Amino acid sequence: MLFQVYGENAIYQWIGWAVVFISLILINELARRTRAGGVFCFIVLPAGLTIYFIAITVGAASGAEWALDNPTHLYMNSWFHYAKLYAATIGCIGFMALKYRWGAIGKSHWFKCFPFVIVAINILIAVVSDFESAVRAFGTTWVSSEGVTLYGGWHNVFNGIAGLINIFVMTGWFGIYVSKKKQDMLWPDMTWVFIISYDIWNFCYTYNCLPTHSFYCGLALLLAPTVAAFLWNKGGWIQNRAFTLAIWCMFAQCFPMFLDSSVFAVQSVNDPNVNLAISIVSLLANVAAIGYVIYRSKKLKRNPYTNEIFVGTKDYEKAMARAEDAPKVA
Repeated sequence: MLFQVYGENAIYQWIGWAVVFISLILINELARRTRAGGVFCFIVLPAGLTIYFIAITVGAASGAEWALDNPTHLYMNSWFHYAKLYAATIGCIGFMALKYRWGAIGKSHWFKCFPFVIVAINILIAVVSDFESAVRAFGTTWVSSEGVTLYGGWHNVFNGIAGLINIFVMTGWFGIYVSKKKQDMLWPDMTWVFIISYDIWNFCYTYNCLPTHSFYCGLALLLAPTVAAFLWNKGGWIQNRAFTLAIWCMFAQCFPMFLDSSVFAVQSVNDPNVNLAISIVSLLANVAAIGYVIYRSKKLKRNPYTNEIFVGTKDYEKAMARAEDAPKVA
């Protein structure tokens, strides 16, 4: 119903999905459990790739054939992909600063709102992209700089609004802690309410605006951090999400042909009626989520952004049990 997964390549498509899903989980575990793994993945590797991207851009501008024919230049040249890659990477570095208490920033109280700020920026990047499609081709199609055919319409508007609402489903902006083993930055107030509403919204975004990538970045990439957070890393979803997103963006930026033309490539059905149906679900899910935030806020008589409002819930208490300063907070 959603993706073109059938025919002689179906087995390769499902194998590709499984490999991406498992690899993201494993790389996330390496990056979160070891300081060296995190530094390599989110400081050393992005620094090297930045030099690579600059070389491609300069080479293409000067007419060098090797750069003009480079898959990154041909198929991953939009503003969105670079903005997402670097926003996610900056998020990873900021989360490590909080987790390891690097410098004055990592130890400061005011910097605890950084996770909210960087997640809000990442959401806004996607919201702008959704609205861009609506403005460029409302009720018709347009072809992106990467050669992808996109539909513009109400589905973009509905999901863009859902994304804006989703920003305010994040609560307890300063409720950031460090796990006892120093492996995770924890955000206990970011419970299933936000995670599910975010996953639905983000899947819808990828389906609307990244139809050639959505099978992977709209399913495997979203499920990897969510499965980890629900099963063994309570309170660490946002760190899981940033780490897996940054790694995926680096891979996709360098190897776009895996997604676009290999035996593993999967297209969405790219039907505006399907897009509209999913966007309505996304909007309703986020309206319900913000409604629940308002309910909890009124019930506890607390500002949902300067205070934690999911205190006492199962997810919150399990996450706080992992925090090194949980007794003091309690």
